[in-house]
Amino acid sequence: MSRAQMQDPEKLKAVDVKDQLADDVDELDTETGVDRAYELKCALVNRTLQEEIGFGRYQLELFALTGLGWMADNIWLQGIAVVLGQVQQELDPTRIEFATLALYVGLIIGASTWGVLADVIGRKLSFNITLFIAGVFGIAAGAAPNFTAFGALVACVGFGIGGNLPVDGALFLEHIPQSHQWTLTLLSAWWAIGQLVASVVAWGFIANYSCDPSIAQGECMKADNMGWRYTCYLLGSITFLMFVARFIIFDLQESSKYLIAKGRDEEALAVLQHLAKRNGRQISLTIEDFKSIKGGQVHVTTKDILRRTFSQMNLSHIKPLFAGRKLAINTSLTILLWGLIGLAYPLYNAFLPLYLAERVDADSSTYTTYRNYTIISVVGIPGSVLACLIVDWTRGGKDAVDEEEGSSVEGSEGEKTDAAPTKRKTKFSLGGRKLSMAISTLLTGIFLFLFTTSANEAAVLGFSCASGLTQNAMYGVLYAYTPEVFPAPHRGTGDAVCSAFNRITGILAPVIKIATTSSAGGAAAAKANGPIFVSASLFVVASIAMTLLPIETAGKAAL
Repeated sequence: MSRAQMQDPEKLKAVDVKDQLADDVDELDTETGVDRAYELKCALVNRTLQEEIGFGRYQLELFALTGLGWMADNIWLQGIAVVLGQVQQELDPTRIEFATLALYVGLIIGASTWGVLADVIGRKLSFNITLFIAGVFGIAAGAAPNFTAFGALVACVGFGIGGNLPVDGALFLEHIPQSHQWTLTLLSAWWAIGQLVASVVAWGFIANYSCDPSIAQGECMKADNMGWRYTCYLLGSITFLMFVARFIIFDLQESSKYLIAKGRDEEALAVLQHLAKRNGRQISLTIEDFKSIKGGQVHVTTKDILRRTFSQMNLSHIKPLFAGRKLAINTSLTILLWGLIGLAYPLYNAFLPLYLAERVDADSSTYTTYRNYTIISVVGIPGSVLACLIVDWTRGGKDAVDEEEGSSVEGSEGEKTDAAPTKRKTKFSLGGRKLSMAISTLLTGIFLFLFTTSANEAAVLGFSCASGLTQNAMYGVLYAYTPEVFPAPHRGTGDAVCSAFNRITGILAPVIKIATTSSAGGAAAAKANGPIFVSASLFVVASIAMTLLPIETAGKAAL
């Protein structure tokens, strides 16, 4: 290093970044060297986000808009569930569960498609268009003339919302500092709110504009059964308004890392400057810092991006997730957990209105069914908040363990070295992520078993509320644990594998429902406890697997 560089902190900054990543960036493109330059520039972006931009007004607004995506995801998962009974009564399908199957087919295709397209057409467009698709086809589903059309339109809705979680999560994380990545857990509160919105809308429409439950299946006339159609119209409109908020109202910025990959360094810098300005700050990063990185300006063509994206699914990128016995066991169990929960959750929740309708008193009305469903949704929201508190208490907050905090001390020759880490015991700890997940998951399974034994409406409602609370807490902690446990260079691949396995097993839920219940469908099928027993058992098995996870991330820096 030259004397001038040693005296120039701005030049020193870029040099330091290159030195720090030299040993980490080992996945090089031997023909162009693009990967190394790209990773080094991303390190500059990460440092700027952490040290200069911070978590301010822009990130808070983005958190809200990203939360709308998570809310839309559950609005439609629950929205389809709440209309199944009325759709069946009017459209008379062979098995109403095929509607849920169609939704999950769309979800799988959407989850697989939008992640790749986000690397090709940009995060910003993908972020906006997913809600546009879901909104338009959601409204159209309300006008479906028959069950086949309804299933096709529902699949299209699934295709749209299937990209919400991966795309929204990626865009959000690429705009926030590393110190605030825990806020991803808080997004689960929006998920719970989505269920509440769907249940309130259904309560208002279906309870007042539906055929009498005593009318035989297939004899219910459209004019007397508009409640489920109004529900789709309104939920679709709400989703479309979310798109408007993202596309028109909010000044959404493209991901700076995507722009760097496309060779648009000046635009990436402009994005970072915009973020800093919105937060009332300034950044010291300049275009010269990007240019100082060996390899010059990065330019990745669409072909390069596709090759890079698909290459992440080959064994050379998956193998590091299983490097060493401890990590291999932990990765395998984590993927298994996402699969078990991905099947257990829809087995119960995707058909909950049907279960509730069958288990209320004989003289109870549709109004009572959807009132109870709304109560369950409200009670579930604190579960997400509880998950956030658990993450905070075990992550290193005010009352948690301080890891890797050392002070700089001066050595014998005037050089500064890091002192030993400071550790202090927590005032209150729930045993870390693993125990928190295991307890909430086990309780969910227990409450579902108890649900099947309910002898009256009060017990049905009570156990349903309890399971709703613990399910949201479970998901909140799981969302925090999963990205923390994977090594940073392969975190995206690990998250993608878990998410994909979650959706794939989810598609089995309607299949199991069909296989374990009467072919009469609807109310008769809802009488059978088979699907709920399977769901409860899977939650219990998942809770046991959680205790076997060899890696605990509470109070520790992510790998």
